[in-house]
Amino acid sequence: MIKLVRVDHRLLHGQVAFSWTNGLGADCILIANDMIMNSDVWKTTLRLGKPSGVKLVMKNLEDAIKAINSGVTDKYKLIIVVQTIEDAKKLLDGCPLIKSLNLGNTKESKMTKQIGKQVFVTKEEEKLLKEVIDSGVEVEIRPLVDDKKIYAKDVL
Repeated sequence: MIKLVRVDHRLLHGQVAFSWTNGLGADCILIANDMIMNSDVWKTTLRLGKPSGVKLVMKNLEDAIKAINSGVTDKYKLIIVVQTIEDAKKLLDGCPLIKSLNLGNTKESKMTKQIGKQVFVTKEEEKLLKEVIDSGVEVEIRPLVDDKKIYAKDVL
């Protein structure tokens, strides 16, 4: 059962590893990211951030979509983490059963505007989020499990 799909440019860190995992009772974290699959440094770093008693799986986006759709992940209380809004859109397009998306942390730059405490979006990402919302997916901004939900549709 998917408990959370989260966009977080840092992937696995304290907010995901402890706040969300404990708050949702998750027993598996799936990192869906193409770049980390080619980086032993990233994979090692992510393994170090894994909480004890929680399974960590790392897959590229295509394989993550296949695994989710196959039902092999259904036995877990699963948190899925992607690094970018673009990756989230690909995941959601490939897994139509996913109906909610959490925006946790995205990178700030000169090209972004702030829409949440730790969430910054470009014009292209804003367009992607609107497409996701229009498709019926609830998009929330919430860094920690105990924080108040802010709906992206209200701030875009």
